[in-house]
Amino acid sequence: MTFGMEPYLALILLGFLPSEIWRWLGIVLGRGLDKQSEIILWVRGVATALIAAVVARIVLIPPGALASVPLSVRLAAICGGFLAFLLIRRSAFAGVLAGEAVLIAGILAFGG
Repeated sequence: MTFGMEPYLALILLGFLPSEIWRWLGIVLGRGLDKQSEIILWVRGVATALIAAVVARIVLIPPGALASVPLSVRLAAICGGFLAFLLIRRSAFAGVLAGEAVLIAGILAFGG
């Protein structure tokens, strides 16, 4: 029995969780580094730009099953995730969960 949500669960399991592991490893290994050093600021800027570019590409030029989801639903998911990120102590995890929740709710409400 399928319920049509397998691609979205795959996005969570294959897209979010593997990168989250590297974030936590970076936290553990980078504890003693000066957070305001030039190299750390540069790395942070490059990482932020790469994430923003990947998210924009996925939203505007969606791959696979996400292409069947209306653009308005995808944009609402981005806005909902960003709002949750800002409101819940700048938590990336909360932002991703909220974005996924808005995306799933939009798919159920408007099709996809």
